[in-house]
Amino acid sequence: MTSPFPILSVLCGKVAPFRAADEPSAIAKTAVQGRVKVYRLGLEGDSQADLSVHGGPDKAIHHYPHDHYDWWREAIGDHPLLADYGAFGENIATDGLTEEDIFIGDRWRMGSALVEVSQGRQPCWKLDHRFDGAKVNAGCVKSRRAGWYYRVIEDGEVGAGDALELIDRPFPDWSVRRVFGLLIAGEHKGDPEGLEALGAVSALAEPWVRRRAKLLGL
Repeated sequence: MTSPFPILSVLCGKVAPFRAADEPSAIAKTAVQGRVKVYRLGLEGDSQADLSVHGGPDKAIHHYPHDHYDWWREAIGDHPLLADYGAFGENIATDGLTEEDIFIGDRWRMGSALVEVSQGRQPCWKLDHRFDGAKVNAGCVKSRRAGWYYRVIEDGEVGAGDALELIDRPFPDWSVRRVFGLLIAGEHKGDPEGLEALGAVSALAEPWVRRRAKLLGL
């Protein structure tokens, strides 16, 4: 892996009716033209419908690898959403970075902002509905292709064409893929020592700290 990586698209979305009028969502993101401000709660102009599970400082920005789109075309067919960026509700799209290349606690310069990887994305039923019933939620879990979240360390601005540059990697043993496997995909059953050792990763987002504690029976 070499750094920096060009940002292909920056996307934001507003809350709108989703499956029904009483089930709003902001998963539908569209590309931002020009530059957008980055602050503690994410990108200016971006929204989340259910703040109990989305958004907040630990899940301010969602990054999904555009690298995975070809895999999804093979898995579910050439769905129209896969013709452009934003199919998975992501705010940031790149090529060349996947969950194996990104580590919890990584600090990246994103345009002029500084962001830190906090946790993987935990997929839900909304992906299946968005893709017209295709088993995308389960596919994310089984393939470990779920994306990840950033918290914002320093405010700034970002736009398509800006660089994403690695600044620091304090936890090089803890890729997003590995942690997702332990906490979401059931790999803790065969790696209890890994689940225990994950407690030393101080940059892990609080929801996944709680998830780890639950799996340990704490």
